[in-house]
Amino acid sequence: MLSLVAMGSAFAQNGSKQLGLKEITDGKFRQVTNIGEMRSLPDGEHYTAMSKDKSMIIKYSYRTGNPVDTLFDTGKARECTFVDFDGYTISNTGHHILVWRETEPIYRRSSKAVVYDYDVRRNYLKPLTESASKQMIPTFSPDGRMCAYVRDNNIWLRKFDYDTEVQVTKDGELNKILNGITDWVYEEEFAVTNLMAWSPDSEYLAYVRFDESEVPEYSMQMYGDGLYPGYYNYKYPKAGQKNSKVSVHSYSIETKDTKTLKVPGAEDIYIPRIVFTNNPDQLAVMTLNRWQNAFNMYYINPKSGVSRLVLREDNKSYIDSDLMTSIQFMKDGFVYVSEQDGYNHIYLYSPTGVMQRQVTKGNWDVTKFLGIDEATKTVYYQSAEESPIRRSVYKIDAKGVKTKLSTEEGTNNATFSDNFAYYVNNYSNANTPAKITVNETKTKKTLRVLQDNMALKNKLSEYSFARKEFMTVHTASGYDLNAWIVKPANFDSSKKYPVMMTQYSGPNSQQVLDQYSFDWEYYLASKGIVVVCVDGRGTGARGEAFRKCTYLRMGDIESHDQVEAAQALAKLPYIDKNRMSIWGWSFGGYNTLMALSTGNGTFKVGIAVAPPTDWKYYDSVYTERFMRTPNENFEGYAATSPLRKAKDLQGKLLLIHGTADDNVHFMQTMEYAEALVQAGKQFDMHVYKDRNHSIIGGNTRYHLYTKMSNYLFDNL
Repeated sequence: MLSLVAMGSAFAQNGSKQLGLKEITDGKFRQVTNIGEMRSLPDGEHYTAMSKDKSMIIKYSYRTGNPVDTLFDTGKARECTFVDFDGYTISNTGHHILVWRETEPIYRRSSKAVVYDYDVRRNYLKPLTESASKQMIPTFSPDGRMCAYVRDNNIWLRKFDYDTEVQVTKDGELNKILNGITDWVYEEEFAVTNLMAWSPDSEYLAYVRFDESEVPEYSMQMYGDGLYPGYYNYKYPKAGQKNSKVSVHSYSIETKDTKTLKVPGAEDIYIPRIVFTNNPDQLAVMTLNRWQNAFNMYYINPKSGVSRLVLREDNKSYIDSDLMTSIQFMKDGFVYVSEQDGYNHIYLYSPTGVMQRQVTKGNWDVTKFLGIDEATKTVYYQSAEESPIRRSVYKIDAKGVKTKLSTEEGTNNATFSDNFAYYVNNYSNANTPAKITVNETKTKKTLRVLQDNMALKNKLSEYSFARKEFMTVHTASGYDLNAWIVKPANFDSSKKYPVMMTQYSGPNSQQVLDQYSFDWEYYLASKGIVVVCVDGRGTGARGEAFRKCTYLRMGDIESHDQVEAAQALAKLPYIDKNRMSIWGWSFGGYNTLMALSTGNGTFKVGIAVAPPTDWKYYDSVYTERFMRTPNENFEGYAATSPLRKAKDLQGKLLLIHGTADDNVHFMQTMEYAEALVQAGKQFDMHVYKDRNHSIIGGNTRYHLYTKMSNYLFDNL
C-alpha cells in the first residue's frame, strides 16, 4: 500500500530545455549556501567575515549588515608578504588574530597550514613559528596572551607577551605518538581533530595523547605519475583490532610541568571530548567504553589529578557520540541532549550532575541543540517535531513556554549571535533552493535576505522536469517508510516505467528530507526512469527504537526494507516490476550488494560505489558501535556479510571503487570481486586510479555518472 503526499504541482513542467548530465555533475543546479562564514563577536551585535577576495577580515552589524570596521587587511598590515589567506581565528580580547594560508588537507577534516600572528595593536604580522613545518589546530588561551598548536605531532606554545616559543611535548612521532591532535579513526568517526583544552584562567593546558604504535598499519598503493608506484601507510584499526591507547595530561604554564591525569575505568576506552567547565579546577573528560554503550563524564583537577564521576549513562545498544558535543557548561550546571526517554531531548543538569529538568518532551527528536541564553535560561533548538522529514527552529523559555521561530515548512537551520538577539536562518524545501536570512529573535522579523538563489530559480524555470513528491511506502512486514519519488516530466500513468531506487540507509542517516537537492535522479527521470528513495528502519528522526532496531545485525533489516519497498512499488500500475534497479555509495553500496543477494531477483540491476563488503574490514569505532567485535558477534557479522552471500547474488552488478580510498579500502571491493569469481557470478567493475572515497577530481565525476547512467540504460 502506498499513499502519495504531493509537494506542489507534481507534474508541472517549467521550460522546454532538456537536462544534461554534465550540467548536473558540474554543479550548475547546486544551490548557493556559502554566504561567507558569519562569526558572532562576544557582544552579539556584530559578526566577522572574510572579504570575497580573502584579503580582509571585516566587522559587520547584525542589525544593518553594514561594515563597521576592518580587523585585518593584507594590504595594510606591516610585514605582510601575501595578498590573501585561507582562514582565521580571533582571540577573546581581540588583541591577536591568527591567519593561515597554504592549507594542506590531511584527511576528511584535518589539515595543516602556515599560521601567522597578527598583533592588532601594533598592526604587525609575523609567522607563528620560524619552523619550516606547517602547524595544526592553533588554539588561543582564554586570556588571549598565548596560542597552543601542534607541529610534527608535538604541542608548542607561543607566548605573545614575551615573543617566545615553548615546546610542551617532545615524544611526537608519525604513525606512533600524537599529542593534542587525533588519529584517523577519531577524526572519521567522532568528527574531532582537536583534543586540547585551556583552563578558563589560562594557567593549564590539558590534552589527549594517542599512542598508536600497536594499531595495525594499512598500506595503500599510490600509482602517481612515475614509473614505479609508491605507498601511503597509516594506522587504521579494523573491527576487533587494537585501538590507540589514549591518556589525558595537564601542562602547567607557570612551572612547565606535565601531569598525567588518571581517568577511571577500563584501559580500552575512547575519549572523544575534553573541555574545562567554568571552574579552572574542573576538566570535564568524556569517555566511552569500547562497546560505546556506557558514557561517563568525569571532573578532573588539572593540578591534583583528583577525579570524580559527574554523569553516567548506559544504553542497551549504543550511545550516539554526537550527543557529547551538545554538552554546554554554564555557571550553574550544564545542558545535555540524551535519548533516555526514547527520543533525543534536552536536559538541564546541576553542576554536580543532578538532572534538574527535561526541557523538551514528546514523541519526536531534537535534531540539533542550538544554544542556551544563560541570562534568561531560554533554550534554542532544531527538531523534527512537525514531521521526521522536516526541520523547524524553536525556543523554549525557563517556564516551558515554546515559540516556533522558523516560519516556512521544509528544512530550517539557524545560527544564533552570541547574545541570541539575532539568528541566520537557512531554509529550503524539496523544490525551492536555499533562502538565507538574518532575523531578529524577539520579533521573528526578517531583517534582510543574504541569499535567495534567484539566479538558480530562473535557471530551473527554463528546464522541463517533474517535481519531487513525498509518499509513504507500506511494506509487507508492516512498516510505513518515508519516501520520495521523481517521475519523468512527460509522465503517462498508462505506461510502465523502469525504476531506480537510490538509498544510503546507514544508521541515523536520512535521505528523505524536505530540502532542496537537484542531482542525478532528475537526469534519469528525463530519460524515462522513475527514481525512488526510501528511508528504511535504522534511519533518523523517528526515535531511538526505530534507529537502533538494526543493532548487532547492521544491514540485515536495512536491505530487507529496500527489497520489500521495491516489491510494494512494483504493485503500482505504472511500474514495470521486471525492470527495477538499486544503487548506493558507501553504506548505500553495501546495502545494494545485500539487497541483490537477499532480494530473490527483485532487482534486475545494481550499482555499488565504494562499498564495505564485510564489516570485519571496516574501522573499529564505527563497526563496533553497531556490531561489537567479530569475536563477540560472529553470527551477526556472518549474517550481514556480502562476501558470504556472493553466491546468492542475482541481477546485473556494476562495482566501482577508488584505489586510494582511505575510508572504505579498495581491498573490500577486491575481496568481493574474488568471491563473485569463485561463485561463478559474472559482474562488471570499474576502478578510479588514486581517487579517495569521494571519487572526485578533473573529469572524474562526469565520467563516473556517465558510466552509471549508461549501465542503467543498457541493462534496465
